[in-house]
Amino acid sequence: MPSNAVVIGVDSSTQSTKAAFTDVATGELLAVGRAPHHVSGADGARETDPEVWWRALRQAVAAGLKQSGLRPSDVTGIAVAGQQHGLVVLDRAGTPLRPALLWNDTRSAPQSATLTEALGGPDAWTARTGSVPVASMTAAKWQWLRENEPAAAKAAAAVRLPHDFLTERLAGVAATDPGDASGTCWYSTATGAYDPELLHLVGLDAALLPPVAATGGTRIGSLTTGAAAGLGLPAGIAVAAGTGDNMAAAVGLGLGGAGLLGHPVLSLGTSGTVFAATRTRPASTALAGFAAADGTYLPLACTLNCTLAVDKVATLLGLDREAAEAGGDVVLLPYLDGERTPDLPGASGLLTGLRHTTTRQQILGAAYEGAVVTVLRALDEVLRACGLDPAAPETAGRALRLVGGGAKGRHWVETVRRLSGRSVVIPRNSEPVAIGAAALAAAAATDTDPVALAAGWQRNGSTELPAVQRDTQTWERVSAAMDRAAPTLLS
Repeated sequence: MPSNAVVIGVDSSTQSTKAAFTDVATGELLAVGRAPHHVSGADGARETDPEVWWRALRQAVAAGLKQSGLRPSDVTGIAVAGQQHGLVVLDRAGTPLRPALLWNDTRSAPQSATLTEALGGPDAWTARTGSVPVASMTAAKWQWLRENEPAAAKAAAAVRLPHDFLTERLAGVAATDPGDASGTCWYSTATGAYDPELLHLVGLDAALLPPVAATGGTRIGSLTTGAAAGLGLPAGIAVAAGTGDNMAAAVGLGLGGAGLLGHPVLSLGTSGTVFAATRTRPASTALAGFAAADGTYLPLACTLNCTLAVDKVATLLGLDREAAEAGGDVVLLPYLDGERTPDLPGASGLLTGLRHTTTRQQILGAAYEGAVVTVLRALDEVLRACGLDPAAPETAGRALRLVGGGAKGRHWVETVRRLSGRSVVIPRNSEPVAIGAAALAAAAATDTDPVALAAGWQRNGSTELPAVQRDTQTWERVSAAMDRAAPTLLS
């Protein structure tokens, strides 16, 4: 039994909840409790009842307590990192009026296009919010709800993001943070506040939104008696504002004002993301120009189709996911759920280049290549948003930090190395989102800098794989196929 204080970092993702019990002094993961979620929907719809997240959080905490052997009194703080962009609408009692619209629900693509034009185009949006509306963004989802379920929109007494919903259940007070708020497209990264003109544009009363804490590590309250009873934890422990999952991953990796700036991260999960921390406010129409959880910024590109899409291809082919070979002449763009980057919400998967000699293993390898090239194509834009020249030797030589479920897969790692030509660092802790949330919880409990704390946790134990010669032939073949296919995939 450790004598040091313990905090809980919660990673509430699309598919599951993880509760990471973390030693504040060392960053050691003492236990990780897990519980699954259920996602429903077809034809672009992706929804989950928010009560599923709350039940999963309780189950994950209970599992972590049992696994670790800790006493509840050892826990001093808790913070939630949640999947970004999801739309939660609540009644006056805090009960969800309908299932949450998730980030990968693409039904709001027409609304995102209409909103973009209504403000004057992409540049007008990035000047205010740092991002251009796409189907993933919360503002587009709210507009979809207004148009398709006006009774639910009119009845809403509160509008929340997924992590906001859980944080409010913990502390009994409404709160969000700049990082997750910056993914709504009604929060301005230029002013650090909700934008009245954008709220008017989408017909949303600011009174329905939670106050924005200074940072994700700000203590916004204490665990209520009711929440404590449901979680099996002591009432009164610190509850942090928390943040979005990508912002928490940055904290967990030690990226931000007190840590690394301009060092790229590639996350391979349900979505594929590439991001870096910077003090320069990003305003690129090719990226999401998010705020970070610590007061810096997090330019980010996100794809909808990553590990789940490749696993689906493996299942269709009757292969284990590791039974892949380089794709040869085959190109497979695994856009099974539409795509966000590039912005092709109506797209489907595309397979080209088949020969009599093509094997199932090569087709699976091509799915890996299509997913990796799609997310890596945005890497240079992320670096430019950080004020860096991607071609400069110092920038080009920076290692790529690889996280997410794919970082545990041999073929994912080797495909990233081969197509990026960069050295790859696999961090010590395999749960950067939960670890980042734990650092935010520790910040709320002890008034420390979460990025500096997490950077200290990460100093030992990471694995670095050297760079290999870049496979430019495959890169150019996949990129050319993407460019040729884009007009067709827009339909």
